[in-house]
Amino acid sequence: MLQLPNRYSSLRRRTPFIIGITLSVILFCLGISTPIFAQSYLDASLSIDDRVEDLLNRMTVEEKVGQMTQLNITLINNTGEQRNVELNAQKARELLTKHHIGSFLNGEAVPPGQWVKYVKDLQQIAVEETRLGIPIIYGIDHIHGASYVQGSTIFPHNINIGATFNPSNSYNNGKITALESAPLGHTWNFAPVLDLGRNPYWARQYETFGEDPYLASQLGKAYVTGYQKKHTKTVPYGLAATAKHFIGYSVPRSGWDRTPVNLSMQALHEFHRPSFQAAIDAGVKTIMVNSGEVNGIPVHASKKLLTNLLRDEMGFEGVAVTDWDDIGKLVDYHKTARNYEEATYQAVNAGIDMSMTPTSLKFNESLLSLVDKGKISEQRLNKSVKRILRLKFELGLFEHPYPSEKGLNDIGSDSHKNIALQAAQESMVLLKNDNNTLPLTKEINQILVVGPSANDKSNLAGGWTIAWQGASEVRYPDSMPTITEAITDRFSNAEVVSMDSIGTPGSELRNKFNKAIKASDAVIIAAGENPYTEFVGNITNLKLAEKQLEIIKTVNSYNKPSVLVLVEGRPRVITEIVDETDAILWAGLPGFEGAKAITDVISGDYNPSGKLPFSYPQFVGHTTPYNHKSSAVYFFDADVANNIEQANKTTALWSFGHGLSYTDYSYESLTMEDSTYNESETVTANITVTNTGDIAGTETVLWYFSDNVGTITRPVKELVKFQRVHLKAGESKEVTLTLDPQKQLSYPNANGEQILEEGYFNLYVGEESQRFYIKTNRSSASAD
Repeated sequence: MLQLPNRYSSLRRRTPFIIGITLSVILFCLGISTPIFAQSYLDASLSIDDRVEDLLNRMTVEEKVGQMTQLNITLINNTGEQRNVELNAQKARELLTKHHIGSFLNGEAVPPGQWVKYVKDLQQIAVEETRLGIPIIYGIDHIHGASYVQGSTIFPHNINIGATFNPSNSYNNGKITALESAPLGHTWNFAPVLDLGRNPYWARQYETFGEDPYLASQLGKAYVTGYQKKHTKTVPYGLAATAKHFIGYSVPRSGWDRTPVNLSMQALHEFHRPSFQAAIDAGVKTIMVNSGEVNGIPVHASKKLLTNLLRDEMGFEGVAVTDWDDIGKLVDYHKTARNYEEATYQAVNAGIDMSMTPTSLKFNESLLSLVDKGKISEQRLNKSVKRILRLKFELGLFEHPYPSEKGLNDIGSDSHKNIALQAAQESMVLLKNDNNTLPLTKEINQILVVGPSANDKSNLAGGWTIAWQGASEVRYPDSMPTITEAITDRFSNAEVVSMDSIGTPGSELRNKFNKAIKASDAVIIAAGENPYTEFVGNITNLKLAEKQLEIIKTVNSYNKPSVLVLVEGRPRVITEIVDETDAILWAGLPGFEGAKAITDVISGDYNPSGKLPFSYPQFVGHTTPYNHKSSAVYFFDADVANNIEQANKTTALWSFGHGLSYTDYSYESLTMEDSTYNESETVTANITVTNTGDIAGTETVLWYFSDNVGTITRPVKELVKFQRVHLKAGESKEVTLTLDPQKQLSYPNANGEQILEEGYFNLYVGEESQRFYIKTNRSSASAD
């Protein structure tokens, strides 16, 4: 086929529209009645509803099924490998013109220009060579920045963003990901993860914002807003975020990825629904479905969850997409379907709009067969296809199908990296600092940096970076420093010695270590995990690797000031070495700017302000989130169960919200306007926070409440608000809390109906607490 130059692309897009108008005029002159706009869906002046309806009416069943299909890059590139971002036009043409595929996904980090060419060439076939010219929508896992683009800005993972307790960091993550994705034609991002990190064994803990539903709701909403907003540099192109993985995915009993979840509907509504509801209320355009099962039913086959809950109760109107091959998994994994056709029936009937098939045409063939047999109606197809077409119209793909290339020079810019650095700095959590070991003085003579993360870039960024499971070291940018390099740069007057391991006693390596540590004034132990995600990261023991524990014990035996830096995606148990280690810094997965952020804290150039967004476990076999029920610690001691701080210490090494600073803060004069409130009254409280130390710092004020008695057992405490307050040395500020009892002090029953019960509540902030009473004007809703 003759290929016109790109400058004619606009004309080519409008050609069917122009021909339609011309034909309409001719027929009108001949006295034959016909709509003036024969192809109204190409008329941008019409409403999206009208355009969708017009286009839908023109589509064949085959074209509709194609729009409901998403295929992987490996089917349309030259090598069949994930890393190859080079379009094979013949393969793409076959799938687009004969099977009418509506979406493609995936790839790995390549230069921006290569992505532009690939998406442009793919889109050109879709809009120029297919019957209706429907553009494709390209999906990608830009989980913490445009992570599949070479030279992009890589933010800390969500668990670090959670530790900042700062929605601005989540908003900026979304915004900069958008700015660095939009020019490439990456219009659909499979982020943010809104599951709760309540089981630390789970391999995707670091993709969550932590264990608390309120924190996840606030940060998830901020990300969606930052990503989907039409920023000056992305207009007129629209982008779609994805709230995933709906719902209950993150709490398998075993901790292993995609394994069964047993979860009461009441707990699902109370803990796991809020973050998704907040994203839906913020306008998130797509939802990705939980790959596992909840209460014996795979979520991909659950009409109760995907239609009754998600659509009817929660009000989601966008596109619901499967995760990777999850319709096929109904056959060979969950075994609820005898064959792929039956699995397709189950998923589509449950409420799936698009199948990430992703490496075959089984979904197309099965869905066409089901329609042909009358098991699935064309009207059912129309529901999903309308949603998909609406999404494409809302994103402006019909008017602007090709990558804009606008702002390519901003990808990985210093200004973007500085924003990522700030997020990484704010995410550092100082867990322990005996004898003011940190910060290290700049006048120190020699520092030994030892451990598997000392010289490893990939560990700092974790999975979903450059490639699915991270990548080899040579693929990380030269501009990204390791921890050793960052320490060497910052402590320019010191001798910095680095060792990844210390060897066995008597070995040449151990002798080198012995010599180095004796000459050093302080030791930094860079411990943690190698990159992983999903089932690849399944583990059977939460304890930090024995070889790393041995390094820490050996370092501590020399009685040198020691700083343990934990570079990890989930909290690995370190109880046995905590007492002997002077200082412990949780760094999580801080991204490409992470080594600088770690060094900023170690050197004292940044006063740490991060707080744990999860409970750090003491034991490998028992973990409990901070907002547990009183009975969760009953068998330890009944008296302890009624003391929140003592109860948390029985299961957590450090509780949710723990984080030290290089200065001290006091909380005083907690006051409430009244001690009794009607349910319609606003509850107001004030606390004075003072920086009692010698340097400026930022304190995150965490407000909690507890419901003393509930028809359904209540958590010992729940986060209700957080606020970062910057204070100069000696400065005091008054911080105010306002609560709407009906919205913030109520809780759901098993049907999702909100309950506000009359009775006593407690408010907690810092070491202060106040008791108050709520009066209601009605009887409690049923707990059933």
